[in-house]
This record gives sequence, C-alpha cells and structure tokens, in this order.
Amino acid sequence: MARVLHNLLLFVIRLALKIRLLGFWSLIYGYCALCTVVALLKLWWNIILRPTTTFQWAIRETPPACLNDTSLGTHCYVRIKESGLRFHYVAAGERGKPLMLFLHGFPEFWFSWRHQLREFKSEFRVVAIDMRGYGESDLPLSTENYRFDSLITDVRDIVEYLGYNRCCLVGHDWGGIIAWLFAIHYPEMVTKLIVLNCPHPSVFTDYALCHPSQLLKSSHFFFFQLPRFPELMLSINDFKAVKALFTSRSTGISRKGQWLTAEDLEAYLYAISQPGALTGALNYYRNVFSSLPLSQNHVRSPVLLLWGERDAFLEQEMAEACRLYIRNHFRLNIISGASHWLQQDQPDIVNTLIWTFLKEGEGRKSYRN
Repeated sequence: MARVLHNLLLFVIRLALKIRLLGFWSLIYGYCALCTVVALLKLWWNIILRPTTTFQWAIRETPPACLNDTSLGTHCYVRIKESGLRFHYVAAGERGKPLMLFLHGFPEFWFSWRHQLREFKSEFRVVAIDMRGYGESDLPLSTENYRFDSLITDVRDIVEYLGYNRCCLVGHDWGGIIAWLFAIHYPEMVTKLIVLNCPHPSVFTDYALCHPSQLLKSSHFFFFQLPRFPELMLSINDFKAVKALFTSRSTGISRKGQWLTAEDLEAYLYAISQPGALTGALNYYRNVFSSLPLSQNHVRSPVLLLWGERDAFLEQEMAEACRLYIRNHFRLNIISGASHWLQQDQPDIVNTLIWTFLKEGEGRKSYRN
C-alpha cells in the first residue's frame, strides 16, 4: 500500500511539473503572438504616415570621432582559442593594476562605459568589452552561440587572456545578467560585483510570472523571439526605435545636461547598423527562456546594485528581492530621477557610489592578483 501511495505521489508531482511547464511555454508563445499583432499594427501605421521613408535606413560607413577619443583608452583585440571568436575591447589604466571589467547591455557596446573608463583608470586597469554579437567583436548568427554557458565562458576567457585570475566585475542590463551568472559560477574570480539596473535572473523570473505589469514592461523579451521581424521593426525609419530608446521621454536618458549628443547617438547607430549587428544583439533574448530557471542561484561575492528610479523596463521592487540570493555583503542604492541607462544618465553619482563600495571591507588592495 505504501509503495502504491509513493508511486501515486510521484505521478502527481511529475504531472504538476508538466502542467507548469506547459503553462510556462503557453504564456511565452501566446504573448509572442500578441506582441506580433501589436508590432504589425505599428508597422502598418508607419507605412500610412511615412510611405516613402518607412523602409529606408542607412548603414553607417564611418565611425564618429568620439569612438576614437584617446582619453577613453586603447582599442585592442583578442581571439579566444576555445570559441574561435575575436573580441574587441577598450582598455585604459596601467597594466598590472587591479582589473575592472565592464559588460554592456542592449543595444549598447563598450562606449556606454565612457564615463567610467575615464573615472576609474587612475586606480584600475579598466577594460570595456564588446560582447559577442556587438560592436567590433565577432557576430555569430546562430542562436545556439548565445547560450548562457557560452556568454559566461567568454568573460572567463577574456579575464584570463588579460593576465588576471579575478576582477571587479561591472555589468548593466544584459551585461548585468551575465555578470550575475559569472559571479554564481566563478565566485573565486569576482572580488566584487557591481550591477546596474538588472535584477538577479531568478528574481526576474519569479517576479515577472507573478506581476502582469512587469510582463507588460518585458514585452520586448517575447517579441524578440520572432525571427527577422524584430530586426525589421528596429531598422525602419532609419533606426527610429533605437533612437527612441535613448532619447524619448518615457525610456530615454532623463537628466538634462547628460542627454546624448548627436555624435554620441550616431556612435550607437554606427554600431547597430552594421550587417548582422541587430541579429547578434537580439539572439541574447532568443535563448533566455530555454536557460531559465537557473540550477544555481547564490552569489558569494560582495554586491553593489545600483538602480535608476525611472527605469521604464524593470520594476523597482525586484531590486530589494535580490538580497535573497546573496551570501555576502549587499548594498542597494536607488538613484532618484535616473533612467534605465544609469551610468550615462547619472555618471557622477554612479561613480561616487562605486568608489564608496570599492573602499568598503578589504579595500582596494584586495583586487590585486
């Protein structure tokens, strides 16, 4: 009798898991369909309003001068033997100083860290990379090349190539996701973790499934699952949607005096307009649902989480919930009036908070190999 009850319990548990999995994927595909309908309506409206310009966009042939600003650092390249991919990065500060590695988000590239490269090069070897699929790094087009394990391995290989066995890791948006995951899987290589406007991946999954408002703000995750159509929608009207991400009142950089200059914006358009660039960037999203939930969750490094109060894509309640997964010192700073593009929106405040965090505990000397 006990054996029968045991088998029945196992059957019920397996059935519940299958039903939950079916519900999860039904939600994803259903929301993808809804987002597609909305996008088609937007496209049709654009064609009505701008019939001659909707399908016009330009590949930028020449990089703007700001990308060659020597005060930001030196442009370097590395080819990783294991993956065969070539990565581009910008580095400043003396070799041998503690390594501070910066990981950018979507739809950015190394240039998003320009304010931090200037600020921290006095005490660190600062390195801002173009992650795979971005900027001047290689652009593998297959979605399989953007699985979490490959993206995490990229960070490990680059740190080791630079001659270090650990670093202070800083990530924003998608770079924040990879930074969280790298700290989970390689805790010995992360002296301190600094994340900007990106919750712990498990917090995001749990919160989004329970809060329709966050699902709505994350609708791009679902829309980007589609092949080719998102690339089209981001390209029409000469990348109008990309421009709006950085400049519109609802999603853009909000602080007067820190708005992107015309040259700064052109730098982003130069990077994202290159052949294959949008597909590489969107492939990060196209692997995310098959990679969640995480099998490992806990972070053992000290963590600083900086959060822009006016983030249009992520609800602030997720920031405090990250504490559940951190097995070390955790500092959270909510920055009033700041947007999702935090390190560009409020660079002085961000830099000050990072310095304060770096001086806590073991101090700066702990970063040396």
